[in-house]
Amino acid sequence: MAKCGSAKDAVVIGTDGLDALIKLLAKDGYDVIGPRVESGAVVLEPVDGVDDLPAGWADEQDGGHYRLTKIDSPAIFEHVVGPHTWKRYLSPPAQTILRARKRGKGFSVEEVVDAPKYALLGVRACDLKAISLQDRVFDNGDFVDKGYFARRNKAFVIAVNCTRAAGTCFCVSMNSGPEASCGFDLGLTEILTKTKHVFLLAAGSERGRKAIAELKKKKQVKAAAAADRAAAAKAVDAAAKSMKRKMRKDAARLLAANREHPRWEEVATRCLSCANCTMVCPTCFCSTVEDVTDLKGKTAERVRRWDSCFTHDFSYIHGGTVRRLRSSRYRHWITHKLSTWHDQFQTQGCVGCGRCITWCPVGIDITEEVRELGKRRT
Repeated sequence: MAKCGSAKDAVVIGTDGLDALIKLLAKDGYDVIGPRVESGAVVLEPVDGVDDLPAGWADEQDGGHYRLTKIDSPAIFEHVVGPHTWKRYLSPPAQTILRARKRGKGFSVEEVVDAPKYALLGVRACDLKAISLQDRVFDNGDFVDKGYFARRNKAFVIAVNCTRAAGTCFCVSMNSGPEASCGFDLGLTEILTKTKHVFLLAAGSERGRKAIAELKKKKQVKAAAAADRAAAAKAVDAAAKSMKRKMRKDAARLLAANREHPRWEEVATRCLSCANCTMVCPTCFCSTVEDVTDLKGKTAERVRRWDSCFTHDFSYIHGGTVRRLRSSRYRHWITHKLSTWHDQFQTQGCVGCGRCITWCPVGIDITEEVRELGKRRT
């Protein structure tokens, strides 16, 4: 994959420079969203400066398991991914899309496009890939989600290359990480040694180059040495090599060929149909629409909310639910994600972030389910 940001042209900034970047973006009118520790997890919320970032915290992740641990290190991005994804800001959980107001004997209807100007700080490579997949979902060539792209086009994206992998990561096998290749304005790699704590900073767009130029004016930028580039590359490579999970390359074929496999009944005995996997997934896009009218009957709004293919009502058609059984709902989710997405969008719908494994209450592992389909055939 061609790279948008070249390490050859990268510069180095310290924690003061990162703080200056956050304040620079805020001054330019961006709402800066980044990782911070709240309620025992790293979540994506507004940040005002480097002090809000999760320095000295790392995450421990496995199937159905997530814990934050304090570490003896000033590292800011030692954590990997948490329960939040960037679709929270680009395609919000609830958004008004139409509003109607009483005008005489009729109504005037207006399309509502709410598009704050976000700077997204700390976007991992897997999540960059997820954003690119949602770009395809919300523009199918015939219909475009105006609200999504209004937010998307305004967003200033600061990627962070992973220097460690969580226990549930498998982005290498999905060709989506741990290094960010394209789709960002600025790319960061944290370099931490006994003598220095800096960030290799590369521009991936003209907006990114302008931001670096502003940091240079503030004397927050230094030239990157060959040793800095080597250290960054080594750290990212180590993260890739440490991944314990991987997805089979023939997942799409296996799922298409095994729709009546006994494994579906086995997974149904464990699945709670809670929809956690779809809520934390950065690419899931299922939604429902509600029309709400005020008590006076003068204003009505159409609100779109996140939904899940794991709920009974999602497949409710003409007086009945199409997917009544948990086995059919799980089969639909995983088959769509890894197989029939290819028919719709010419790619898989999974980026290997591992969130669905971590946040499943019973630790169902999507890579294990595909692997089992390959072991026993119907």
